[in-house]
Amino acid sequence: MRDYEFQLLDAIADNPTVTQAGLAAQLGVAVGSINWYIKRMVAKGYVKATRMHRTRLKYHLTPEGVALLGRRTAEYMEQSLRVYRKLRRAAMETAVDIQSKGIECVLLQGDSDATDILRLTLLEHGVISTSESADWLVRCVGHDYYLESCTEMRANNRMHQSGSAT
Repeated sequence: MRDYEFQLLDAIADNPTVTQAGLAAQLGVAVGSINWYIKRMVAKGYVKATRMHRTRLKYHLTPEGVALLGRRTAEYMEQSLRVYRKLRRAAMETAVDIQSKGIECVLLQGDSDATDILRLTLLEHGVISTSESADWLVRCVGHDYYLESCTEMRANNRMHQSGSAT
């Protein structure tokens, strides 16, 4: 099942009286595409459409549709937990590395779930994370953490600036 099919099943499960225009707006696709996707889902036996009014349809997930949505949700949760565990392991290793170097405060750079996991892990290890200024920087890039000395970075920047001024 593709993401758009999962999103469509999920949206119908949340609101069976939703219109095709409402689904299109919610999912960010054209109404014609929603019509095609719904016909496809009906043909596969995942959705049933019944007439509410002359021009309105009500959509229901069939037992097959509910089962598929449940399986896809479980797969998504398993994948999310694998990613979380990987990030948590990396954050723990980074926190231990920081502690072993005697570092008490780091500048935390990044704005993602990975950054949040590291921030909480550092807090558990008694390391202060700040967004202001510190001697050490931890950059969160994707699923990786990089510890860098801000002192060395400042010295390199000063050398680069003085070298370019001549």
